[in-house]
Amino acid sequence: MGMKKVVIFILTIFALSGICLAESGIIVSISPAMIVQGDPIFLTVNSTSSPIKIYFNGKNIPIFKYLGKPRGLIPVDIHQSPGVYNIEVFLLNGEKIIEPITVTEREKIEAPLGIPEKLGGNTPAAATNLVNNLAKENATLVNLRTGTKAFWTKSFRAPLATLTITDPYGYNRKTGEYTIAHKGTDFHADVGTKVYAMNRGVIRVAHTYTIYGKTIIVDHGLGLNTLYMHLSKIYVNVGELVLPGQVIGLSGMSGYADQPHLHLSVKIDGISIDPVIFLKFFGLI
Repeated sequence: MGMKKVVIFILTIFALSGICLAESGIIVSISPAMIVQGDPIFLTVNSTSSPIKIYFNGKNIPIFKYLGKPRGLIPVDIHQSPGVYNIEVFLLNGEKIIEPITVTEREKIEAPLGIPEKLGGNTPAAATNLVNNLAKENATLVNLRTGTKAFWTKSFRAPLATLTITDPYGYNRKTGEYTIAHKGTDFHADVGTKVYAMNRGVIRVAHTYTIYGKTIIVDHGLGLNTLYMHLSKIYVNVGELVLPGQVIGLSGMSGYADQPHLHLSVKIDGISIDPVIFLKFFGLI
């Protein structure tokens, strides 16, 4: 077969499979390069034709503009089975791009974590009470209201002036007979350290919980939330519009915490993802 026929044949195969080639090269770019369970995916569409729909794992992914390009934030659940999945991008001109990604298994790490005396100490009854309260608190955080558009257009910023990780996302905490997944990242912060809104958004939660302590949740629109927990002070109210860098509270050790720190969670469409990977999207770590 001649070279010209080979090229035509290859292009035909791509067309039949629904994968489109751009003259400029890559139509869809994805970060991070290696994806593990619990990671967010930052997708950018580099096309003269606008994307009208993005799908991942059967779910519609909202499209927003950032730095002049259409983007999508895709959450990979920490319990997502490892394997190959397709991201489907539908363009206004009728083209469809299929971008396969590989989700790899997150390393399984388990570490003990005791119960402070303020929550009953290390007893079976306290452990059971802790888990029951945690389930109740999580239930109140399901289906929080979210904006139908992105409230932010500029880069995210760090929630603290200095970021020092003390506990990573994704490991299992052994508390008595129970195992509790740590779906956030803990950062060193003495009591009274200023905590900043990571971007423009609306306060959906400003409440004191038994386990999560004093908690603030900022809705950045399109299902993207940042959560700030174990605070000592809350300076905002539900429904308030906050700006990036605004002081929304002070760090502490309220709730299920045995030392002062800031617990940061990031949720996309209700799925808690690794905050460190999210911060890396904006060059913050």
